[in-house]
Amino acid sequence: MPPFESNRVKAKYDLLAPDGSEIRLLHSLPGASVVHCALPVGAVSIPVTHRRVEEVWYFLAGEGQVWRKQGERELVLDVRAGISLTIPLGTQFQFRNTGDIPLEFIIVTTPPWPGEDEAVVLDAGRWEA
Repeated sequence: MPPFESNRVKAKYDLLAPDGSEIRLLHSLPGASVVHCALPVGAVSIPVTHRRVEEVWYFLAGEGQVWRKQGERELVLDVRAGISLTIPLGTQFQFRNTGDIPLEFIIVTTPPWPGEDEAVVLDAGRWEA
């Protein structure tokens, strides 16, 4: 049985995600992992898709837009604190900060994030990264 864990979000990020966003590691269990993600003011992520994982995002602060595409279906969603969304397996996605503070959100990944080769960088997205 895994031990209990507690954590505090760090001021400095732990690593940069393959899409260029700042990741602060929170917790991981056998079924899921959770991180705090931030995108600086004016930044645009690199468009990616995932090989094996799905995600749920919950926005905490800032304003931005998230582009998601599945085959011929695509959507741009305006996001801010209180908005949540899903990134199902096989979804192409990209996001950008359109506000004047960092765009911050929690990401739950299932199964847990397996490593750097999980994200596949796309040739093109909605915006210039």
